[in-house]
Amino acid sequence: MNANSQNFSLTSKPRIFNNPERFVEGWYWVLPSQKLGIKEVKSVTVLGRELAIYRGKNKVAVIVDAYCPHMGAHLAEGKVQGNELRCFFHHWQFDDQGFCVNVPCLNEPISIKLKTWPTAEKYGMIWVWTGEVPKQPLPFVLELEQKECDTSLGDYFLLNCHPNVVMINPIDAQHFNTVHKVSSAIDFEKQEINQNAIVFKNTTPNSVNSFFFQLIRFLCKNITHSICYWYGSTNIVTIGTEFFHVHVMFALRLLPGGKSEGQVILMIKKRPGILGWLYNRVLLWLTKVVGTHFIWDDMKIFQTIQLDLKTPIKADKSIIQFVNHLERQKPLMLKTWQLARLQNIETKAVREKWEDPKSND
Repeated sequence: MNANSQNFSLTSKPRIFNNPERFVEGWYWVLPSQKLGIKEVKSVTVLGRELAIYRGKNKVAVIVDAYCPHMGAHLAEGKVQGNELRCFFHHWQFDDQGFCVNVPCLNEPISIKLKTWPTAEKYGMIWVWTGEVPKQPLPFVLELEQKECDTSLGDYFLLNCHPNVVMINPIDAQHFNTVHKVSSAIDFEKQEINQNAIVFKNTTPNSVNSFFFQLIRFLCKNITHSICYWYGSTNIVTIGTEFFHVHVMFALRLLPGGKSEGQVILMIKKRPGILGWLYNRVLLWLTKVVGTHFIWDDMKIFQTIQLDLKTPIKADKSIIQFVNHLERQKPLMLKTWQLARLQNIETKAVREKWEDPKSND
């Protein structure tokens, strides 16, 4: 190993990072809110699992497993009645908790429950928690945790690499110099917020030549740049000056084959009145234009990259810190959403299972 990398090596061989079959239990985007009308039901596939999503009369979105527990008809072919979902095939009806509330050919429903998933709606997006009970909040901007914000949906994109690979791009200090021509030194400081969230912060002197930095050079001396990661697949990039900050969320989810699909969400602190709203609309639009220009070259890399972390150097410190943070989270399997057993645990379990306690060998 390179001498410059001795203090920045991985704590162990990655079992979650860049693994095409595993992802971290957490909140993941499902569908833009505007694409699901009242009394509408749709089929969606998230992290390899087939789901049905509907919006009841009460305007609340509900996410359930796609297939009816009776005979396996796809529930997206069904109909929303009030706040309940009726299967198209035999008209069995389920409430928003998944309980069967009506079987037409019976005097009373049977004791059967459709699998439902914790669902939330924020930033113009519907989200699903991939476990039984949410252990953490939806991804949020730390400085806007208790404040309202204006949001705008950016681009949807498909990439030919794992979401974890895309996630490390904003903390790849080397590429700021080589790709984006940032002449200043980039040195991130990390702060772990909780088991599922970590922040990297950097303040760069405003003396660089890229289009983005030139655009706001007249406002200040320094540019604040921080990235908050949630669940290893969603990050929020905060960038700005002493006077204002804009926030760009990159929400990704894993696709079969180790690929990824993502949605960009733009956020800014809410300002009062119609003038405040118009001001924010302009800033959000400008952020989208500049952001697209800034990451264009990166997108080309993500279509062909085959990431290998065998030779980390000191400049990769933040990337290694991110990977180590990710490896301590709860891994789930693509498609089943079941807990992924780590290799060392699996090996120990197999050894104990077949060990003969009476043997003297």
